[in-house]
Order: sequence, then structure tokens, then C-alpha cells
Amino acid sequence: MAKTTRMTVAQAIVKFLDNQYVSMDGVETKFVEGFFTIFGHGIAVGLGEALDTDPGQLRVMQGRNEQGMCHVATAFAKQNNRKSIIPCASSVGPGAANMVTACATATVNNIPLLVFPADTFASRQPDPVLQQLEQSSSLATTTNDAFKPVCKYWDRITRPEQLMTALINAMRVLTDASETGACCIALPQDVEGESYDYPDYFFEKRVHRITRPVAVEEELEDVAEIIANAKRPLLIVGGGVKYSEAGETVEKFCEEFHIPFGESQAGKSACQTSNPYCLGGIGVTGTLASNVIAKDADVVIAVGSRLSDFTTSSKHLFRNDDVKFVTINNNRYHAYKMDAVKAIGDAKVTVEALAEKLRAKGYVSSYNGEIEAAKEAWDKEWDRLAGIEYTGDDFEPIIKARDPRTVPEFVKLTNGKITQTAALAAINKTIDKDATIITAGGSLPSCMQRMWKTDKRGGYHAEYGYSCMGYEVAATLGVKFAEPDNEVYCVVGDSSFQMLHSEIMTIMQERKKVNILVFDNCGFGCINNLEMNHGIGSIATEFRYTDGKKPTGDLIPVDYAKIGEGYGLKTYTCKTIAELVDALEDAKKQDIACLFDLKVIPKTMTDGYESWWNVGIATTSDKDSVKKACEGVMTGRNESRAY
Repeated sequence: MAKTTRMTVAQAIVKFLDNQYVSMDGVETKFVEGFFTIFGHGIAVGLGEALDTDPGQLRVMQGRNEQGMCHVATAFAKQNNRKSIIPCASSVGPGAANMVTACATATVNNIPLLVFPADTFASRQPDPVLQQLEQSSSLATTTNDAFKPVCKYWDRITRPEQLMTALINAMRVLTDASETGACCIALPQDVEGESYDYPDYFFEKRVHRITRPVAVEEELEDVAEIIANAKRPLLIVGGGVKYSEAGETVEKFCEEFHIPFGESQAGKSACQTSNPYCLGGIGVTGTLASNVIAKDADVVIAVGSRLSDFTTSSKHLFRNDDVKFVTINNNRYHAYKMDAVKAIGDAKVTVEALAEKLRAKGYVSSYNGEIEAAKEAWDKEWDRLAGIEYTGDDFEPIIKARDPRTVPEFVKLTNGKITQTAALAAINKTIDKDATIITAGGSLPSCMQRMWKTDKRGGYHAEYGYSCMGYEVAATLGVKFAEPDNEVYCVVGDSSFQMLHSEIMTIMQERKKVNILVFDNCGFGCINNLEMNHGIGSIATEFRYTDGKKPTGDLIPVDYAKIGEGYGLKTYTCKTIAELVDALEDAKKQDIACLFDLKVIPKTMTDGYESWWNVGIATTSDKDSVKKACEGVMTGRNESRAY
């Protein structure tokens, strides 16, 4: 008989997680850093007891919003290239439901996130228990069933002995480079405290290997044959390049075969901006250089990319009639997209193997100055964007579709003279070269993918797979946990900041120096552009007082510096670029978290560059502007690939 130890389900969870490790390229890493939790009645006396009595080497952290703490954990895992995680636990009901959005965010981005939401009583004796959702069609259905569509693995522990296979399968998914994402193990609050004689071998140290499978010979030959016949190939650097730590390998590949590359949001900073073959971001939020080259590309090589609509410009960007697609991806689902000729495998070793075959064929692309010309044109445009200044009443911002009241009203109300593109250029120039910048939803990721320059691998941290507004502030803490010795910054719009900034308190509690740059332009600027560029008025996207029917009154000023000050942060209000630069320099001397309230003139973000985005639009309308916009959308759809 195997030796056993009697303990509760919660105690077993803690002990098991404390003994999980991963190994990649021979380097062993402790997989579980600690626990993030917001205790409620469903979790405090079960998991809470276990963490209070014997947390082992796991640290315990207190969140403020369940979605926010999960974003911290996601950012931590992402910045660690998925080799370390922070599980999150919540109480039953609303606390659990708050984690659903964060789980979807992790799954879409293929980032490991382990959550333990408390559940109703398995015994059903106290039904309806406090915070229980009662579904009359099935008493087995609880709030935690909402996790099923947003998680890669889902389980509910109704007997203590079920925990063993549940945790092992969660580890299987969390450490699988091709299938990782959110994993949910629901814990009925009575079972959570029940005891069982667990075999000691269940708690022995486990090392999960993150391997590098290379594509099979036949697939490599197929891909090599397509590329060998290409005159103007283009490579897309996806997030898989970053997580495979294949940036340098891809750079050498592109240099040897004279192939330019564009970057997805997830892939940006896997390779260095200064590389002569780097064209910057590609697609709807791409640079002029990437998108001009993409139009004529005859072969598109997507490495570690999901090929989302922004990256592929809704299947519209690649205009060559004979264009072919090849994919290198460790996930077969993503590799099958765009009718691609595929090679299933790890990005690093598969690109290396592909290089051998192209080398044997003596392949080099036929570009003759086009790459350099495209980069030179974009460099000039970048300089123009970086130098845009407010000139007074005659100032004309980049985005033309706007409420004519907005710009003069904003300047008068705030005295803000900062343009968004100039602010990003100034931040990029001023902060340390080894700093990490974070962005997520809104117009900032569009500008950042185009304008941000970094040679630090992993120095650009974007959540754009789910485009989850509210990720940014929490992510600063997760990235800081991963990089304690480096400065960490996030750029966040005022809309995203209002949605979710509660983890500022956790940042202060953990005594972490992070930098939060709030771009205040009095509204959802990105979506205001979207609606107005498609013939719709400025409705419910600017922060205006209501007239009783619609928010169409005056702009509403907010002092974000005071919010930060209330939490104890060092704060700065910046109304000019000079004030911003001075504040950034002063913040480097601080040892507490800093918040910058930037008064940024609306409509001063970047516009599109040779790209098109397929959006839903009214096909029947009384407005001529909508009818005209609809015609443009239909033209784009007709020009696009069907799948």
C-alpha cells in the first residue's frame, strides 16, 4: 500500500501546486509563483485555511477585483514566456463571474491561467446558499458553468479524490505550448474542506517539459518548395515567435534569405526594431512600410500567428492575385487558416530546419531596393507623427471625422496641448531602453504598434488578442513581478482606466514601482473614430453630460492625478510635451508607483495606412453618410478572401 497523508482538498491543492516545475531547453523553472485571491465566504475558510496554515513556498497576494487580479496573473505568465503562473481563487457567485472575462483574455492569447472559483455545496444541503445562482432547468448548473466556453480545461470537484486527475490534467493543458490557455477547477465549498487520504506520490516534484517539436520532413519540403518559388515573400512575426524565444532565429532567417517581416501585436518585440528587415506592425494597425510590401507579396510566411483580422486586414491586405500562404505553428487549428501550406512545429527549430532546405536550394528573394524604400518612407512619416504640435485655433488634427466642438472645447477645458503621436515618441525616447511598455484596447495599441521602437526582446507587452480594456493597470503589476529590476510602464486611455484600475491598491500593497500613463482625451476615441468614419454621429463615445436622452452636452473633466494621489502614488499632470518629459525624468528617481495624467488632444492618434477593416454596418439607413460608408464596406468585402 502506498503511503498516504490525510488532508483537505484545499490543502492538497496548495501542496501539489508548490511542487510543479517546467523545463525548457534544459532550464528548470518553478512553475507556480503563488496565489492571488479575494476571499469570500465560499473560499476563505477552505483554501484560506490551507494558505494560512502551510503555503509552502507559495506567496499569497490580495486582489481588489477578480478580473483585475487575473489580468495581473496573465501578464505575469505572458512576460515569463508562459514558464511561470499565479493561480487565482475567488468566492462563489459574483466573484467567480468576475473572472470569466479574464479567462477569455488568457485563452484567446494562449496564456496559461489557472483559476479556482468557489462553487455551491455539492451536498445541496444549504441550497440556496448565499450568492448561489439557481437555474430551475438544472440544479447542477451554477455560475461556474459560464467558464466552459472560455477555458481550455474545465472541471468541478464533487469528491475529494477527483482532485488528483483534475490537477494533473490542468497541468497538462497549462504547460502545452500549442493548447495552453485558461483552466478552471470549480470548488464546491463543502468539498473544499473535506478530507481524504492522498497518496504521497501525488505530491512528489513534477517537471513538465516544454518541448520543441520540429515539423515533419514532408511538411518542411512543402513549405520550402513554395518559398523557393517566391520573388517577394513577406514573413509575419506572431506571438509564437516570442514564446518560442525564436526572435534571433527569425532575424537570421530573414537576413540570409532577404525576406522582410511585419509584426503582429503579440509578436512585436520578439525581434528588434532596428533590424534592417523589420517593417514594424502589419495589418489594420500596421505601418505604411509593412502594408505597402504586403500588397505585392507573392508568399506570406506566418510564423506563430493566429492571423486575426487586424493582422491580415480582414483578408484584404494581400492584393497579389497569385499570393500563397505558408504557416509555421505548433497549433494545427491556426496552421490550417488561409488555405495555408503548413508546417506544424515549434517556431525556433522549424524555422532553423526550413533554413537548411532553402539554403540547399540556394534561395534568395528578388527584392531590389523595395524594402529599403518602404522603410525610408515610413521613417519620414514617423518623424512627422512625432513632431505634430498644437498650433492654436488653426490646429487641424490627423482624424478629420469629428464633432467640431471637441478639439477647441477640450483645449479650453484642460489647457492640454499634447498630441498623442508626439507623446508616444517622447515617452519612447525618454524612458530606459530596458523598460517594458504595456498596452491593450483602444487607439493606443494602434499607435503603439506603428510608432513604438524597442530592441529589448519582450519589451513591448500588448494584450490585443481579446483587446480587453482594463488590462493595462493590472498588467503593470504582473510584468513588474516578472521583471522586478526593470522599469515598467503602461499607456492606458482614460476609458480603459475608468473601466478597471482597482489593482492600483494591490500595486501599493506589494510596494512595486510601476508607471501608469493615463491618456485623457475625454472619451472612447478609437470607437468614436470608427462610428464617425462609417457615417454615424458622435454618439455615446465622448464623455459629455447628458441632455436626458443622449450624452450630447459639454465635455466632463476628470482629474486622474487626484485619483492616483488618493491611493498614495506619486502623480504628475502633464499638459505639454515638455512637462511630460520632465515628469518621466523625475519619476525615474522615485521608489513608489507613479501616475501621469496626460491631457491629450482628441483626434491626434494615427490613422490607417493602406489597410481596410471589415466591420458590421447598417445595410439600411436613412442617413446618406451611412449609405456611402456601407458601399465602401461592401466593396472591401467583395475584394477580400472569403475564408
